[in-house]
Amino acid sequence: MGGGGGSNPGPVSCGSWIRRPENVNLALIGRSRRPDSSPSVLEIFSFDPKITSLSASPLTEFVFEECDGDLVSVAVHPSGDEIVCSTTQGGCKLFELCGQELNVKLLMKELPPLNDVGSQNCLAFSVDGSKLATGGVNGHLRILEWPSLRPILDEPSAHKSVRDMDFSLDSEFLASTSSDGSARVWKTDDGVPITTLTRSADEKIELCRFSKDGTKPFLFCTVQRGEKAVTAVWDISNWKRIGYKRLLRKPACVMSISRDGKYLALGSKDGDVCVAEVKKMEVSHMSKRLHLGTSIKTLEFCPSERVVLTSSVEWGALVTKLNVPADWKEWQIYLLLVSLFAASAVVFYIFYENSDSFWQFPLGRDQPARPRFDSFVGDSQYADDPFGPVDM
Repeated sequence: MGGGGGSNPGPVSCGSWIRRPENVNLALIGRSRRPDSSPSVLEIFSFDPKITSLSASPLTEFVFEECDGDLVSVAVHPSGDEIVCSTTQGGCKLFELCGQELNVKLLMKELPPLNDVGSQNCLAFSVDGSKLATGGVNGHLRILEWPSLRPILDEPSAHKSVRDMDFSLDSEFLASTSSDGSARVWKTDDGVPITTLTRSADEKIELCRFSKDGTKPFLFCTVQRGEKAVTAVWDISNWKRIGYKRLLRKPACVMSISRDGKYLALGSKDGDVCVAEVKKMEVSHMSKRLHLGTSIKTLEFCPSERVVLTSSVEWGALVTKLNVPADWKEWQIYLLLVSLFAASAVVFYIFYENSDSFWQFPLGRDQPARPRFDSFVGDSQYADDPFGPVDM
Protein backbone atom coordinates (compact mmCIF):
# COMPACT_ATOMS: atom_id res chain seq x y z
CA MET A 1 0.00 0.00 0.00
CA GLY A 2 1.29 3.45 -0.79
CA GLY A 3 0.27 7.07 -0.91
CA GLY A 4 1.06 10.22 -2.78
CA GLY A 5 2.12 13.51 -1.27
CA GLY A 6 2.38 16.95 -2.75
CA SER A 7 2.75 20.59 -1.89
CA ASN A 8 -0.99 21.07 -1.43
CA PRO A 9 -2.39 19.07 1.54
CA GLY A 10 -5.96 19.92 0.56
CA PRO A 11 -8.60 17.18 0.64
CA VAL A 12 -8.65 14.76 -2.32
CA SER A 13 -11.98 15.12 -4.10
CA CYS A 14 -11.38 12.97 -7.22
CA GLY A 15 -8.79 10.81 -8.94
CA SER A 16 -8.09 8.47 -11.82
CA TRP A 17 -5.41 6.36 -13.47
CA ILE A 18 -3.74 7.53 -16.68
CA ARG A 19 -2.48 4.86 -19.09
CA ARG A 20 0.23 6.45 -21.22
CA PRO A 21 1.14 5.20 -24.72
CA GLU A 22 4.54 4.03 -23.44
CA ASN A 23 2.73 1.64 -21.02
CA VAL A 24 3.46 3.81 -18.00
CA ASN A 25 0.67 4.21 -15.44
CA LEU A 26 0.29 7.59 -13.77
CA ALA A 27 -2.11 8.62 -11.01
CA LEU A 28 -4.21 11.78 -11.38
CA ILE A 29 -5.27 13.38 -8.10
CA GLY A 30 -7.64 16.34 -7.72
CA ARG A 31 -7.42 18.36 -4.50
CA SER A 32 -10.02 20.88 -3.40
CA ARG A 33 -9.36 24.15 -1.62
CA ARG A 34 -7.83 24.11 1.83
CA PRO A 35 -9.44 25.86 4.82
CA ASP A 36 -7.16 28.83 4.26
CA SER A 37 -8.76 29.26 0.81
CA SER A 38 -5.74 28.03 -1.17
CA PRO A 39 -6.92 27.13 -4.70
CA SER A 40 -7.72 23.66 -6.02
CA VAL A 41 -4.91 21.69 -7.64
CA LEU A 42 -4.74 18.92 -10.22
CA GLU A 43 -1.66 16.72 -9.63
CA ILE A 44 -0.06 13.83 -11.51
CA PHE A 45 2.05 11.24 -9.68
CA SER A 46 4.24 8.44 -11.00
CA PHE A 47 3.46 4.87 -9.94
CA ASP A 48 6.01 2.18 -9.08
CA PRO A 49 4.41 -1.27 -9.47
CA LYS A 50 7.35 -3.02 -7.76
CA ILE A 51 6.62 -1.40 -4.41
CA THR A 52 2.98 -0.48 -5.13
CA SER A 53 3.46 3.18 -4.35
CA LEU A 54 2.98 6.65 -5.77
CA SER A 55 5.82 9.15 -5.93
CA ALA A 56 6.29 11.39 -2.89
CA SER A 57 5.82 14.53 -4.97
CA PRO A 58 3.86 15.20 -8.16
CA LEU A 59 5.49 15.10 -11.59
CA THR A 60 3.45 18.13 -12.55
CA GLU A 61 0.47 20.12 -11.31
CA PHE A 62 -2.03 22.72 -12.39
CA VAL A 63 -3.29 25.33 -9.95
CA PHE A 64 -6.84 26.59 -10.54
CA GLU A 65 -8.09 30.12 -10.11
CA GLU A 66 -9.86 30.95 -6.86
CA CYS A 67 -13.03 31.65 -8.83
CA ASP A 68 -13.15 28.04 -10.13
CA GLY A 69 -14.05 26.67 -6.71
CA ASP A 70 -13.54 23.00 -5.75
CA LEU A 71 -12.82 20.02 -7.99
CA VAL A 72 -15.77 17.62 -8.26
CA SER A 73 -15.05 14.90 -10.83
CA VAL A 74 -12.53 13.90 -13.48
CA ALA A 75 -12.36 11.68 -16.59
CA VAL A 76 -9.31 10.55 -18.58
CA HIS A 77 -9.54 9.78 -22.30
CA PRO A 78 -8.60 6.15 -23.14
CA SER A 79 -5.60 7.47 -25.10
CA GLY A 80 -4.20 8.98 -21.90
CA ASP A 81 -3.61 12.29 -23.66
CA GLU A 82 -6.67 14.30 -22.56
CA ILE A 83 -8.32 15.01 -19.22
CA VAL A 84 -11.66 16.63 -18.44
CA CYS A 85 -12.51 17.79 -14.92
CA SER A 86 -15.48 19.54 -13.34
CA THR A 87 -15.35 22.35 -10.78
CA THR A 88 -18.07 23.74 -8.53
CA GLN A 89 -17.99 27.23 -10.04
CA GLY A 90 -15.88 27.18 -13.20
CA GLY A 91 -17.66 24.58 -15.32
CA CYS A 92 -15.58 21.89 -17.02
CA LYS A 93 -11.93 22.20 -17.95
CA LEU A 94 -10.00 20.36 -20.68
CA PHE A 95 -6.32 19.51 -20.27
CA GLU A 96 -3.83 18.01 -22.70
CA LEU A 97 -1.10 15.87 -21.16
CA CYS A 98 2.11 16.67 -23.02
CA GLY A 99 5.45 14.90 -22.87
CA GLN A 100 6.65 11.31 -22.56
CA GLU A 101 7.15 8.89 -19.69
CA LEU A 102 7.78 10.90 -16.51
CA ASN A 103 8.48 14.24 -18.21
CA VAL A 104 4.90 15.47 -18.52
CA LYS A 105 3.04 18.77 -18.32
CA LEU A 106 -0.61 19.82 -18.19
CA LEU A 107 -1.78 22.28 -20.84
CA MET A 108 -5.27 23.76 -20.43
CA LYS A 109 -7.35 24.07 -23.61
CA GLU A 110 -10.75 25.51 -24.47
CA LEU A 111 -13.90 23.42 -23.96
CA PRO A 112 -16.66 25.80 -25.19
CA PRO A 113 -19.79 23.61 -24.82
CA LEU A 114 -19.00 22.89 -21.14
CA ASN A 115 -17.58 26.18 -19.93
CA ASP A 116 -20.62 27.25 -17.92
CA VAL A 117 -22.58 24.04 -17.34
CA GLY A 118 -22.29 24.05 -13.56
CA SER A 119 -21.02 21.31 -11.29
CA GLN A 120 -20.96 17.81 -12.81
CA ASN A 121 -21.21 14.83 -10.47
CA CYS A 122 -20.10 12.44 -13.21
CA LEU A 123 -17.80 12.55 -16.22
CA ALA A 124 -17.11 9.52 -18.42
CA PHE A 125 -15.48 8.75 -21.75
CA SER A 126 -16.77 5.86 -23.84
CA VAL A 127 -14.51 2.81 -24.08
CA ASP A 128 -13.58 3.64 -27.68
CA GLY A 129 -12.96 7.29 -26.80
CA SER A 130 -15.49 8.62 -29.33
CA LYS A 131 -17.92 10.12 -26.79
CA LEU A 132 -17.94 12.07 -23.53
CA ALA A 133 -20.88 11.99 -21.11
CA THR A 134 -21.51 14.51 -18.33
CA GLY A 135 -24.05 14.23 -15.52
CA GLY A 136 -24.93 17.39 -13.62
CA VAL A 137 -25.87 18.00 -10.02
CA ASN A 138 -29.02 19.56 -11.49
CA GLY A 139 -29.92 16.35 -13.37
CA HIS A 140 -28.79 17.59 -16.79
CA LEU A 141 -27.35 14.74 -18.89
CA ARG A 142 -25.20 15.32 -21.96
CA ILE A 143 -23.46 13.10 -24.50
CA LEU A 144 -20.94 14.80 -26.78
CA GLU A 145 -19.10 13.38 -29.76
CA TRP A 146 -15.35 13.47 -29.17
CA PRO A 147 -13.29 15.39 -30.17
CA SER A 148 -15.72 17.40 -32.33
CA LEU A 149 -17.92 18.16 -29.26
CA ARG A 150 -21.04 17.78 -31.40
CA PRO A 151 -24.05 17.34 -29.06
CA ILE A 152 -25.68 13.90 -29.26
CA LEU A 153 -27.86 14.17 -26.15
CA ASP A 154 -28.78 17.32 -24.22
CA GLU A 155 -31.48 16.42 -21.69
CA PRO A 156 -31.98 18.98 -18.89
CA SER A 157 -34.44 16.80 -16.95
CA ALA A 158 -32.89 13.35 -17.37
CA HIS A 159 -32.75 12.90 -13.58
CA LYS A 160 -33.39 14.73 -10.35
CA SER A 161 -29.59 14.74 -9.90
CA VAL A 162 -27.20 12.42 -11.75
CA ARG A 163 -25.69 9.94 -9.28
CA ASP A 164 -23.55 7.67 -11.49
CA MET A 165 -23.04 6.65 -15.13
CA ASP A 166 -21.14 4.19 -17.31
CA PHE A 167 -20.68 3.30 -21.00
CA SER A 168 -21.04 -0.27 -22.27
CA LEU A 169 -18.00 -2.09 -23.66
CA ASP A 170 -19.08 -1.49 -27.28
CA SER A 171 -19.89 2.17 -26.47
CA GLU A 172 -23.45 1.59 -27.71
CA PHE A 173 -25.24 2.26 -24.40
CA LEU A 174 -24.96 4.70 -21.51
CA ALA A 175 -26.50 3.82 -18.15
CA SER A 176 -27.22 6.61 -15.66
CA THR A 177 -28.63 6.62 -12.14
CA SER A 178 -30.37 9.33 -10.15
CA SER A 179 -30.36 10.56 -6.57
CA ASP A 180 -34.03 9.55 -6.39
CA GLY A 181 -33.17 5.87 -6.99
CA SER A 182 -34.17 5.57 -10.65
CA ALA A 183 -31.92 4.40 -13.50
CA ARG A 184 -32.17 4.86 -17.27
CA VAL A 185 -30.37 3.51 -20.33
CA TRP A 186 -29.64 5.55 -23.46
CA LYS A 187 -28.52 4.81 -27.02
CA THR A 188 -25.30 6.72 -27.52
CA ASP A 189 -25.45 7.14 -31.30
CA ASP A 190 -28.61 9.28 -31.19
CA GLY A 191 -29.26 9.91 -27.47
CA VAL A 192 -32.62 8.14 -27.46
CA PRO A 193 -33.71 6.64 -24.09
CA ILE A 194 -34.15 2.86 -24.31
CA THR A 195 -35.54 1.86 -20.95
CA THR A 196 -35.93 2.68 -17.28
CA LEU A 197 -34.70 -0.17 -15.12
CA THR A 198 -37.46 -1.85 -13.13
CA ARG A 199 -37.41 -1.61 -9.34
CA SER A 200 -39.86 -1.97 -6.49
CA ALA A 201 -41.24 1.04 -4.64
CA ASP A 202 -38.82 0.63 -1.71
CA GLU A 203 -35.71 0.10 -3.84
CA LYS A 204 -33.10 2.67 -4.85
CA ILE A 205 -30.68 1.96 -7.69
CA GLU A 206 -27.51 3.90 -6.88
CA LEU A 207 -24.39 2.85 -8.83
CA CYS A 208 -23.93 1.19 -12.22
CA ARG A 209 -21.22 -0.53 -14.25
CA PHE A 210 -21.42 -2.52 -17.49
CA SER A 211 -19.56 -5.82 -17.82
CA LYS A 212 -16.30 -5.39 -19.70
CA ASP A 213 -15.11 -8.93 -20.51
CA GLY A 214 -16.82 -9.11 -23.90
CA THR A 215 -18.72 -12.35 -23.17
CA LYS A 216 -21.34 -11.53 -20.53
CA PRO A 217 -23.84 -8.81 -21.59
CA PHE A 218 -24.59 -7.59 -18.06
CA LEU A 219 -25.22 -4.35 -16.22
CA PHE A 220 -24.28 -4.38 -12.53
CA CYS A 221 -26.06 -1.98 -10.18
CA THR A 222 -25.98 -1.49 -6.44
CA VAL A 223 -29.49 -1.53 -5.02
CA GLN A 224 -30.49 -0.30 -1.58
CA ARG A 225 -33.67 -1.74 -0.07
CA GLY A 226 -34.13 -0.45 3.45
CA GLU A 227 -31.05 -1.60 5.38
CA LYS A 228 -30.25 -4.30 2.84
CA ALA A 229 -27.63 -3.54 0.18
CA VAL A 230 -27.14 -5.86 -2.80
CA THR A 231 -25.47 -5.88 -6.20
CA ALA A 232 -28.10 -6.70 -8.82
CA VAL A 233 -27.50 -7.87 -12.39
CA TRP A 234 -29.48 -6.95 -15.50
CA ASP A 235 -29.25 -8.75 -18.87
CA ILE A 236 -28.66 -6.01 -21.44
CA SER A 237 -30.18 -8.09 -24.26
CA ASN A 238 -33.66 -7.61 -22.76
CA TRP A 239 -32.98 -5.30 -19.76
CA LYS A 240 -34.45 -7.77 -17.28
CA ARG A 241 -33.06 -8.33 -13.80
CA ILE A 242 -31.60 -11.82 -13.53
CA GLY A 243 -30.36 -11.96 -9.94
CA TYR A 244 -28.38 -10.32 -7.17
CA LYS A 245 -25.56 -10.97 -4.70
CA ARG A 246 -24.67 -9.49 -1.31
CA LEU A 247 -21.02 -8.59 -1.78
CA LEU A 248 -20.10 -5.61 0.39
CA ARG A 249 -23.04 -6.21 2.78
CA LYS A 250 -23.29 -2.48 3.52
CA PRO A 251 -24.24 0.60 1.49
CA ALA A 252 -21.74 1.37 -1.29
CA CYS A 253 -20.76 4.88 -2.33
CA VAL A 254 -18.53 4.04 -5.30
CA MET A 255 -18.25 1.21 -7.82
CA SER A 256 -15.64 0.19 -10.38
CA ILE A 257 -14.87 -2.61 -12.82
CA SER A 258 -11.45 -3.68 -14.07
CA ARG A 259 -10.48 -2.94 -17.66
CA ASP A 260 -10.53 -6.64 -18.60
CA GLY A 261 -13.87 -7.12 -16.83
CA LYS A 262 -12.65 -9.85 -14.46
CA TYR A 263 -13.17 -7.96 -11.20
CA LEU A 264 -15.84 -5.68 -9.73
CA ALA A 265 -15.04 -3.40 -6.79
CA LEU A 266 -17.25 -1.64 -4.24
CA GLY A 267 -16.30 1.03 -1.72
CA SER A 268 -18.33 1.75 1.41
CA LYS A 269 -19.26 4.95 3.21
CA ASP A 270 -17.08 3.99 6.18
CA GLY A 271 -13.87 3.16 4.28
CA ASP A 272 -14.13 -0.55 3.35
CA VAL A 273 -13.33 -1.94 -0.12
CA CYS A 274 -14.33 -5.32 -1.48
CA VAL A 275 -13.36 -6.82 -4.83
CA ALA A 276 -15.37 -9.65 -6.39
CA GLU A 277 -14.51 -12.00 -9.23
CA VAL A 278 -17.20 -11.40 -11.85
CA LYS A 279 -17.22 -14.97 -13.16
CA LYS A 280 -18.25 -16.38 -9.79
CA MET A 281 -19.64 -13.20 -8.22
CA GLU A 282 -17.72 -14.03 -5.06
CA VAL A 283 -15.55 -11.72 -2.96
CA SER A 284 -11.85 -12.40 -3.60
CA HIS A 285 -10.35 -9.41 -1.75
CA MET A 286 -11.49 -7.36 1.23
CA SER A 287 -9.78 -4.29 2.72
CA LYS A 288 -11.41 -3.39 6.01
CA ARG A 289 -11.07 0.21 7.22
CA LEU A 290 -8.86 1.18 4.28
CA HIS A 291 -10.10 4.75 4.74
CA LEU A 292 -11.23 4.41 8.33
CA GLY A 293 -14.60 6.00 8.98
CA THR A 294 -14.57 8.06 5.77
CA SER A 295 -16.61 7.73 2.60
CA ILE A 296 -14.48 6.61 -0.35
CA LYS A 297 -14.51 9.17 -3.16
CA THR A 298 -12.32 7.41 -5.75
CA LEU A 299 -12.10 3.71 -6.56
CA GLU A 300 -10.45 2.70 -9.81
CA PHE A 301 -8.51 -0.32 -11.07
CA CYS A 302 -5.02 0.18 -12.43
CA PRO A 303 -5.05 -0.48 -16.22
CA SER A 304 -2.28 -3.12 -16.16
CA GLU A 305 -1.81 -4.22 -12.54
CA ARG A 306 -4.07 -5.81 -9.92
CA VAL A 307 -3.95 -2.58 -7.94
CA VAL A 308 -6.69 -0.10 -7.02
CA LEU A 309 -6.47 3.65 -6.50
CA THR A 310 -8.71 4.93 -3.70
CA SER A 311 -9.16 8.32 -2.09
CA SER A 312 -11.11 10.01 0.66
CA VAL A 313 -11.34 13.55 1.99
CA GLU A 314 -9.68 12.66 5.29
CA TRP A 315 -7.05 10.08 4.28
CA GLY A 316 -6.08 11.31 0.82
CA ALA A 317 -5.05 8.94 -2.00
CA LEU A 318 -3.87 5.35 -1.55
CA VAL A 319 -2.85 2.55 -3.89
CA THR A 320 -3.53 -1.00 -2.72
CA LYS A 321 -2.33 -4.28 -4.19
CA LEU A 322 -5.16 -6.81 -4.45
CA ASN A 323 -4.91 -10.29 -2.93
CA VAL A 324 -6.16 -12.02 -6.07
CA PRO A 325 -4.53 -14.68 -8.31
CA ALA A 326 -1.77 -13.21 -10.46
CA ASP A 327 -2.50 -12.85 -14.16
CA TRP A 328 -0.36 -14.40 -16.84
CA LYS A 329 2.07 -11.91 -18.35
CA GLU A 330 2.56 -11.85 -22.11
CA TRP A 331 6.12 -13.19 -21.87
CA GLN A 332 4.92 -16.03 -19.64
CA ILE A 333 2.35 -17.06 -22.26
CA TYR A 334 5.02 -17.10 -24.98
CA LEU A 335 7.37 -19.09 -22.74
CA LEU A 336 4.60 -21.65 -22.10
CA LEU A 337 3.93 -22.01 -25.84
CA VAL A 338 7.63 -22.50 -26.59
CA SER A 339 7.89 -25.08 -23.79
CA LEU A 340 4.87 -26.98 -25.10
CA PHE A 341 6.32 -26.96 -28.61
CA ALA A 342 9.67 -28.28 -27.35
CA ALA A 343 7.95 -30.96 -25.27
CA SER A 344 5.89 -32.02 -28.29
CA ALA A 345 9.03 -32.31 -30.40
CA VAL A 346 10.68 -34.54 -27.77
CA VAL A 347 7.60 -36.77 -27.51
CA PHE A 348 7.40 -37.04 -31.30
CA TYR A 349 11.09 -38.02 -31.50
CA ILE A 350 10.68 -40.71 -28.83
CA PHE A 351 7.57 -42.01 -30.59
CA TYR A 352 9.38 -42.05 -33.91
CA GLU A 353 12.33 -44.02 -32.54
CA ASN A 354 10.26 -46.61 -30.70
CA SER A 355 7.11 -47.18 -32.75
CA ASP A 356 6.20 -49.11 -35.87
CA SER A 357 6.28 -46.09 -38.11
CA PHE A 358 6.43 -45.96 -41.89
CA TRP A 359 10.15 -46.58 -41.72
CA GLN A 360 9.91 -49.29 -39.03
CA PHE A 361 7.02 -51.47 -40.08
CA PRO A 362 7.34 -55.15 -39.05
CA LEU A 363 8.92 -57.47 -41.61
CA GLY A 364 7.17 -60.55 -42.91
CA ARG A 365 8.74 -64.04 -42.89
CA ASP A 366 9.79 -63.99 -46.57
CA GLN A 367 10.24 -60.24 -46.88
CA PRO A 368 13.81 -59.07 -47.50
CA ALA A 369 15.27 -56.75 -44.97
CA ARG A 370 14.75 -53.10 -45.85
CA PRO A 371 17.83 -51.06 -46.68
CA ARG A 372 19.06 -48.47 -44.25
CA PHE A 373 17.85 -45.00 -45.09
CA ASP A 374 21.38 -43.60 -44.94
CA SER A 375 22.45 -46.10 -47.64
CA PHE A 376 20.37 -44.12 -50.14
CA VAL A 377 22.51 -41.08 -49.56
CA GLY A 378 25.77 -42.81 -50.53
CA ASP A 379 24.32 -44.53 -53.60
CA SER A 380 24.62 -42.39 -56.74
CA GLN A 381 21.52 -44.06 -58.19
CA TYR A 382 19.40 -42.47 -55.49
CA ALA A 383 21.39 -39.34 -54.84
CA ASP A 384 18.91 -37.04 -56.57
CA ASP A 385 15.73 -39.02 -56.02
CA PRO A 386 15.85 -41.36 -53.01
CA PHE A 387 12.45 -42.84 -53.97
CA GLY A 388 13.63 -43.95 -57.46
CA PRO A 389 11.95 -43.26 -60.82
CA VAL A 390 8.23 -42.67 -60.97
CA ASP A 391 6.13 -43.82 -63.91
CA MET A 392 4.01 -40.95 -65.26
